[in-house]
Amino acid sequence: MFIQTESTPNPATLKFLPGQAVLEVGTADFPTPDAAGGSPLATRLFAIDGVAGVFFGTDFVTITKADTVDWDHIKPALLGAIMEHFQSGQSVMAADHQATSGHAAHDGEDGEIVNQIKELLDSRVRPAVAQDGGDITFHGFDRGVVYLHMQGACAGCPSSTLTLKMGIENLLRHYIPEVTEVRPVA
Repeated sequence: MFIQTESTPNPATLKFLPGQAVLEVGTADFPTPDAAGGSPLATRLFAIDGVAGVFFGTDFVTITKADTVDWDHIKPALLGAIMEHFQSGQSVMAADHQATSGHAAHDGEDGEIVNQIKELLDSRVRPAVAQDGGDITFHGFDRGVVYLHMQGACAGCPSSTLTLKMGIENLLRHYIPEVTEVRPVA
């Protein structure tokens, strides 16, 4: 088994490509070790000193390190843990894991606008940010402001504000005149 690694725009995050499916559909975000209980692979990765976050896409694993750790020191252990996991035949997620679109539900009078926002995110934005090892999902819409949740390499990335304002905000405002602003949520 050969695992490729790619840098991301976030220097604290690396993207690992194991060459096989990680998740069948959707994504899974584990921002803390406590959140990793639903995934044997995430639990294994958090056991390595210096791992600050784990994120799964359909064909990649994104790992965020603590500022106090060097990639040169933990990368071999991470590669080993990923390889051991996939060779063990164990599943990436616990059996009770339910795949979701990642978008928050929205009830209310702006339903049609929210559906348009989600469609644009799914077709234009999410595939692009997945290339960088992250994901951006809809969190809410209120009086023209779209709230988005950034995960994986996108969370804490130095260029994420520029991506939100110059890229996603301009895209949404172009196609949906009701959108006036885009803001991140934690």
